[in-house]
Amino acid sequence: MSGFLFAVPPLVGHINPAVGVAAELAARGHRVAWVCADAGLVHRLAGPAATVFPCAGALAGERPAGLRGAEALKFLWEWFLVPLADAMAPGVAAAVDEFRPDVVVADQQAFAGALVAERLGLPWATSATTSAEFGGAYDGIPKVAEWLRDRLAELRGRFGDPAGTADPRFSPHLTLAFTTPELAGPTDRTAVRYVGPSISERPVADGFPWDWLDPSRERVLISLGTANADVGGRFLAECVAAVRERADRVQALVADPGGTLPPAADDKDILILPSLPQLPLLERVDAVVCHAGHNTVCEALWHGVPLVVAPIRDDQPVIAGQVVDVGAGLRVRFGRVTAPRLGEALDTVLYEPGPRTAAARIRTAFRAAGGAPAAATHLEALAADPYARRPDEQAE
Repeated sequence: MSGFLFAVPPLVGHINPAVGVAAELAARGHRVAWVCADAGLVHRLAGPAATVFPCAGALAGERPAGLRGAEALKFLWEWFLVPLADAMAPGVAAAVDEFRPDVVVADQQAFAGALVAERLGLPWATSATTSAEFGGAYDGIPKVAEWLRDRLAELRGRFGDPAGTADPRFSPHLTLAFTTPELAGPTDRTAVRYVGPSISERPVADGFPWDWLDPSRERVLISLGTANADVGGRFLAECVAAVRERADRVQALVADPGGTLPPAADDKDILILPSLPQLPLLERVDAVVCHAGHNTVCEALWHGVPLVVAPIRDDQPVIAGQVVDVGAGLRVRFGRVTAPRLGEALDTVLYEPGPRTAAARIRTAFRAAGGAPAAATHLEALAADPYARRPDEQAE
């Protein structure tokens, strides 16, 4: 029996992929614990019995809505990622001291997990909840890449091993990529294991009106994720207008956590709720419109559902590019798209065979990759022998 400590930021999209892996490890008899600034969120996603060690690191307000590109990336690091790492580090160290894990599983954006483990001489794995950086997304922007390296070096100087050299976003021992090369493309980074999406059961609130779904019409799920409630009003309204024009053949389910859309009573065409049971709905819908968040994209493609993607910021343009490159969907401009353009994109993914065929191809690759059980097996091997050369690594 080994012990695995999952260090995660207080973000749904970063915790969910780890939940299935943690559950698989626990089912195999291993000790599993979490360290996170929001214990309630971990308990909601991983179950009330989850062992969660406290740490600091809550979100500090909201990002300005208009930031894009390198400006948005710089703000994300200065506003959230670097302060998160500084805040989490003492709690991670205390959790390691009390729990005594054999392996720390650090989310790719929870730098404290990797750097504290490195300082303490513990093997650590990366939980990579996005594949945006596998292909060197910032390599073509030298000033951005250098700026990121400088920020990581400063963090290492504050609470990591000054002699360490590993990029805390990519463990030299094991990086779990919750995707496959068929979508993300190959990578030349070492120790990356493509395991596909980690899909596990999630609690579903009672009362969802399943009988609202009309089997005679195509169904579209529309969601901008949990972190974009402040910027999605105009886009969601255009989506609703596009569906209204096709109401004779299309229904839409819209996640509107910010309450930006007017409620519609007894509406048989558009169902608007603050949140939706996404996984069970993906078994019943014919297309997804989303912000190209990695989790939503991979969960849709796990079910073979084609997409219309409207990236907003961060890694989303890269993930949207992956969807378009493999033919599994179309991209529209989040800030400028109109209902007619959205309608055209919906018609393409709903009625033309190409996107659905491509989505089915990715579905096959995802399911063959092994998911949470494959990730757990890699982690077991790391715990058993942290310095063993993995069979698929090239000899130096």
